[in-house]
Amino acid sequence: MKQGEIWLINLEPTIGVEIKNTRPAIIVNDNAIGKLPLKVIVPLTDWKNHYQIAPWMIQISPNKVNNLTKTSSADCFQVRSLSDQRIINKIGKIDYATLEKIKDGLAKVLSIGY
Repeated sequence: MKQGEIWLINLEPTIGVEIKNTRPAIIVNDNAIGKLPLKVIVPLTDWKNHYQIAPWMIQISPNKVNNLTKTSSADCFQVRSLSDQRIINKIGKIDYATLEKIKDGLAKVLSIGY
């Protein structure tokens, strides 16, 4: 499991407004960091036009590399670390430009460099 790959992830159980269900998510942690069986992920959700005003929602269009079936949004506000046991199977991967947009979204959420 490497940075920029999209995997199907089981996010249950959840509490409150945490993003839930089994859904695609992007691995965002650096490949060289960490010995624990954990991954840092940004979950995907259906794209909604009103997300355009949220700088942490990164639009991703489906293509043959990412293998998504619909226009999606990487929800950088829902970033989390989770056990490898929640990871089900690989779907695809995102391109470098999209990964950089997600990193920028994460930086905004975490107030890094602003």
